[in-house]
Amino acid sequence: MIVRSRSQKLALAFAIFLLVVGLAWLPRLIAASPGILNVYTRPTQPILPNAPPNDKYCDVLQAHSATTDGLTSPSISLAALLSTLEVMQSHFYTIWQGQWPHAIDWTAAVMGTQVSATLTAMTETWWHRTSRAPSHPYTQEDQEHENTINRYFTQITSFYFGENAFSLRTQAYDDMLWVVLEWLEGVNFIKRHSALHYIPSGVPHRVSKPSSWNSTQWYGQQFVPQFAHRARVFYDLAAKGWSTSLCGGGMVWNPHLAPYKNAITNQLFISASVAMYLRFPGDDNASPFTFKNPVRPATGLPPARAHDPQYLENAVEAYQWLKTSGMTNSKGLYIDGFHIQGWRGGKNGSTGTGKCDLRNEQVYTYNQGVILSGLRGLWEATGSRSYLQDGHRLIQNVIAATGWDTRGTKWRWHWSGLGRNGVMEEACDSSGTCSQNGHTFKGIFFHHLALFCGRLPPTGFTAEDSITFAADDRLAAWHDKKCEGYGPWLRNNAQAAYLTRDNDGEFGTWWGIPAGTERRNSRSMGDEAGFEVALEDGIDYRNKEVPLDDTWTLPDDQRRQHWESRNGIGSAPFAEKQSEDKEMPKKIDWDPNNRGRGRTVETQSGGLAVLRALWNVVDSRRQ
Repeated sequence: MIVRSRSQKLALAFAIFLLVVGLAWLPRLIAASPGILNVYTRPTQPILPNAPPNDKYCDVLQAHSATTDGLTSPSISLAALLSTLEVMQSHFYTIWQGQWPHAIDWTAAVMGTQVSATLTAMTETWWHRTSRAPSHPYTQEDQEHENTINRYFTQITSFYFGENAFSLRTQAYDDMLWVVLEWLEGVNFIKRHSALHYIPSGVPHRVSKPSSWNSTQWYGQQFVPQFAHRARVFYDLAAKGWSTSLCGGGMVWNPHLAPYKNAITNQLFISASVAMYLRFPGDDNASPFTFKNPVRPATGLPPARAHDPQYLENAVEAYQWLKTSGMTNSKGLYIDGFHIQGWRGGKNGSTGTGKCDLRNEQVYTYNQGVILSGLRGLWEATGSRSYLQDGHRLIQNVIAATGWDTRGTKWRWHWSGLGRNGVMEEACDSSGTCSQNGHTFKGIFFHHLALFCGRLPPTGFTAEDSITFAADDRLAAWHDKKCEGYGPWLRNNAQAAYLTRDNDGEFGTWWGIPAGTERRNSRSMGDEAGFEVALEDGIDYRNKEVPLDDTWTLPDDQRRQHWESRNGIGSAPFAEKQSEDKEMPKKIDWDPNNRGRGRTVETQSGGLAVLRALWNVVDSRRQ
């Protein structure tokens, strides 16, 4: 035991007092004296991400009042976007589970994509609003922004561990490809945020390419290898779905069912392939290991390099196949897909015609969207303007199919193919019969529209590893003008979605029907002639069930065999849903958007996506 005199104790107490006072005044001294370790130039350590959402941060961006005034200004639409994200994460995400517990596997991957893309929009917005040199003092507003970013980013990293990755590996190929896009979006956000806000000393520009990770780099950089590895693993698994033995090419949707080459799986493969070529940073993680035999040691995955030309070749080939497959209807919209006439298991000459000749005419909104990011990526990778032209043509077809040109006429409430009165609608929205799948579709469309309409990199722009083509002034102006022309339609849809919010700030799925609309006063319950949905001759298996028949199932499908053994050959109606809905608490009232599954994380993500599209494509350019 150390014995100290009274004077020693007093001296020690005084020293501790000076230390405490010094630590309290140190930030002020540093801020006032640039020569003393100017650590506020940029944070050298990440701000701890456990702070709650900061009200002052939202105050800086101005409170929104869109319900009464509309999304009429950039400040209002930006605040509405942030509010929507906060509701989505505080109402539907559970931090201790690292999940959106009411989402199903593939929709949860889409939720992760939507959050990462919104964080990218937030960090780019903050950079443009501050526009200060790297030597500018690090302010309280910067800290509030960083705390907000870190709060949501930690939820993304938690979901990396909460995601049901093992189950997803055995599911349909489109389910796997949603995972690829999810984690590549996360990689993109990390790199963007790091480049804009964390700059090594001695670098004269805000955007830089650090040669190594160090104390001046954002802590999120450490997750790039993990995110990239998961994207690579799922891409390799999904790529097995490409087959030339039937239809001359194309991706098969689901290995557990009869061959069905549908729009969404092929569009996802195109977008994921070109994204792997452009954004994938490489991967040297050898897991998961495989065992050849009990004697030989386990072997792992070989290293995968960044910008592998094979990814680009896959994207180009897949789009060429899709474009010539005949998978569009008279409105220029993608129908859902093709079966093969007479296919009965592919054995003993039972491949039928071997051609994609049984069309499913069902039209979904997301089938018009995912290809847009693929087309944008193909332009970046090849410089071919035709990809941009195809994308703009599709967007114009979609706008027409929402009844944009019938606004103000007696035909405005009639079904136009993808909506009415200029508002996008899923065919199941008006009846309240959408599944979790259908609830997710519109948000997917607007996410990929926003990616497509991002400004083209200008001539002289040097992308990472110089693999991205640049646009001359004429091409850039043409693309911007086209996207600017979509602005009124985007605002119309964003406003329609925003009006569905209830008192808790949760979005409904049927846009344009204000929250609290009573059934007896609403023409929008789907029971009047003007609100009927004129469907094509298609199978809505995404909101109902997959038919249990020869066309959809494998010959040895036990569910069909069991049914037919009891009820007769050909009597089986539908299989169980491919993605079983998870029950949601019901809000009992006459609000049309509380019917069916009600307000869900998927409907909230739809609101988030359309608001982000409005911000990225229109309002951010008006500041």
